[in-house]
Amino acid sequence: MAEQFHYPPEVFNLLVEGIPLLCRSKKDVITFFQGAGVDHSDLAYCASIIRRNPQEINKYEIARDVLTKVNTRGDDGLRIRREIIKRVVEFEDFSTCWPADQLKAKGVVASLRDVVNVKDSFTRMKQERETERAQIVAQNRATQEAAAKKREAIEDVNRRLCSLFSLDDKPQERGKILETTLNDLFRAYGILIQEDFRRKAPDSSLVLEQIDGVIMLNGTIHLVEMKWLKDPVGVSEIGPHLVRLFGRANASGIFISNSTYTEAAIQQCREALNQRTIFLCSLHEIVMLLQRQADFESMLKRKSQTAILDKNPYTEIFVGC
Repeated sequence: MAEQFHYPPEVFNLLVEGIPLLCRSKKDVITFFQGAGVDHSDLAYCASIIRRNPQEINKYEIARDVLTKVNTRGDDGLRIRREIIKRVVEFEDFSTCWPADQLKAKGVVASLRDVVNVKDSFTRMKQERETERAQIVAQNRATQEAAAKKREAIEDVNRRLCSLFSLDDKPQERGKILETTLNDLFRAYGILIQEDFRRKAPDSSLVLEQIDGVIMLNGTIHLVEMKWLKDPVGVSEIGPHLVRLFGRANASGIFISNSTYTEAAIQQCREALNQRTIFLCSLHEIVMLLQRQADFESMLKRKSQTAILDKNPYTEIFVGC
């Protein structure tokens, strides 16, 4: 209760003083300790003196002897030490004490209660601090583990993106890998909503349209189109993506390509900015950003801001974000 292993001096002395006041006779003191579960071996010495010559020992000497033995026990005495304190601080019927001892007994019990309450309060505060400290350590560990996991995922994406440049003889395979790899990058930043979204005709398996990825950026849904083309992206490649945007309320768009964009395609996107937010990315700037370990989501937000404020849908960002 007040102490996990041993009574501190103030508790020990109050017990030595108080227990004899609560018990009318020497035998009652022995009975008190027996009721608390004190081992017979710790009571044997005093019990034998009481049987042989009661005048050789008084109640206070009995209490001190037994409490000293109990106090030297380790974990096996913990329950007994707590029970002794519990029996004293919960004592209420002082009419069983000698009339001359009743007020003094009440005072000792009250003092012990105060000491125990203070020590219990410090124990609770210590436990609360330790619990709080453990929670902070666990949170920091979880944050570090999440950061490490995110870093590993981003490094894996970077390796996969770089490997795409060696797949010139496998254009279809490369296009599919590009899509899944960039979606994994969105997923690493926690902004991916859905990859490879397909809208089908009602009551039919006919695919009406397919979107490479859907992300949430600045609280707005962005439809993402990803292309690996030999030539610069033109109006014919941008047009279908704009149609998908205008077919949905409040949707914004991102177009990612390994190649550059024609001026006509950029102009078409600039005109669309009057009604929809769309911005263009190059795979090159993404790879460069990841190699510098800059923040991908921050880059996307800057490009979106530039598109909205400057009406410029294509600004490559090669500096740290």
